[in-house]
Amino acid sequence: MRQKRSYGRVLLVSVLVGYLEVVLTVVVVLLYVRTQPPPDTPPDWGWIAAGLVSLMGIVGVVALLLSLLFVLPAVALSDLLGRRLGERAAWCCVPLLVAALLAPPVWAFAAYNDVRTRPVLLFWAAATASLSAGALIARPRGSGLTGRVALWGGALVAGTGLCGALGLATGALPTYEPPVIGPAALAGTWSDHTGNSLTFTPDGRVTASGVGEHRPDDHPSGPSRRCSGSGTWSYEPGRDPWSQRVRVEVPGCSWAAWGVGGTDRRPRIHQDVGRPGSGELYQLRKATSGSPR
Repeated sequence: MRQKRSYGRVLLVSVLVGYLEVVLTVVVVLLYVRTQPPPDTPPDWGWIAAGLVSLMGIVGVVALLLSLLFVLPAVALSDLLGRRLGERAAWCCVPLLVAALLAPPVWAFAAYNDVRTRPVLLFWAAATASLSAGALIARPRGSGLTGRVALWGGALVAGTGLCGALGLATGALPTYEPPVIGPAALAGTWSDHTGNSLTFTPDGRVTASGVGEHRPDDHPSGPSRRCSGSGTWSYEPGRDPWSQRVRVEVPGCSWAAWGVGGTDRRPRIHQDVGRPGSGELYQLRKATSGSPR
């Protein structure tokens, strides 16, 4: 005789799957961040960790509401279809039922806010996949399901983090490295976020226009001095991409050697701001011809 379904357990497993999906997403995002250029201002990891802890309560409420509105009805409807079409058909119908239940609120919200079709379709597909996973995992009737989901879900999250850390350590997952720019790539105008600039010419000349100066004892949030004038520049390749430097000599301006960052498509040069190791950067981005994409 088929065991009677406990919809309370379906709800609990669905919420647990929602939690695990969020945690797995956070782990993947943290690994992805290690492959990208650092921001101008380093993130406050303590604040982020505290925010994530407080966010878990909100995640629980949202997961509970979504489970009540979409997962439980999809499981109940699949049971009804299973009695008419067979158990295999019921399993296959779960994602279709979730998509059908999601369609009215998603498309009503999109129509009311005049959202473009493509992002709506992407959101609908992602939400359907996420909630369908919860419904499919919560559907079996056997005992001990909640414990198995917690065990295997936790193992998946921990395994993803461990594999990602090993990949970063061994180079299988490439960590971020600055682009090797070379003297030829330096020629042109490099500007900060307010439009102040350094203009390099191929013959080794440079013109500064209001470029910020930062000394080691400057506070990262304090105002910077501005310097303008004409002088010379030179490029030092260094031992590796991290040690390449651009030296700019302009009378009256006291810049340290500029480091290199950004990407091949969007290179940057930068000065450290504040104490060594603070992670605060004053960056100039190379101007590109044509309209930005």
